[in-house]
Amino acid sequence: MPPVTALMVVDHGSRRAAANEMLVALAQRLAEHAGRRYVTVEPAHMELAEPTIGQAFDRCAAAGAERVVVSLLFLSPGRHSTSDIPGLLAAAAAAHPGIETFVTAPLGIDERLLDLLLARAAEATGD
Repeated sequence: MPPVTALMVVDHGSRRAAANEMLVALAQRLAEHAGRRYVTVEPAHMELAEPTIGQAFDRCAAAGAERVVVSLLFLSPGRHSTSDIPGLLAAAAAAHPGIETFVTAPLGIDERLLDLLLARAAEATGD
């Protein structure tokens, strides 16, 4: 039987409520799209807003997760994705011994992202 896995989607966080609400909506859609693959899909902000990474990790643990996969909503491997978020995740995981953690690579240059950018450009110009 595979381990019970939770997914956490992390963005930077914003002082603008609408920006933070978009991550909540994305996490809900992602949970629907993933089906039963994850016991829960939790949004988290690195800073500036709640839920924090620690709060989201607590929710994952409460849902029975044996491992937590953190999916980064960041484009490049900058300081946040390579240092800040892994550090915050380690601190959150320390309160829940035995739960494995994994951090995805940032989105990077991916064909699917290129297609989305081209589609958005076409939408902007009406082409």
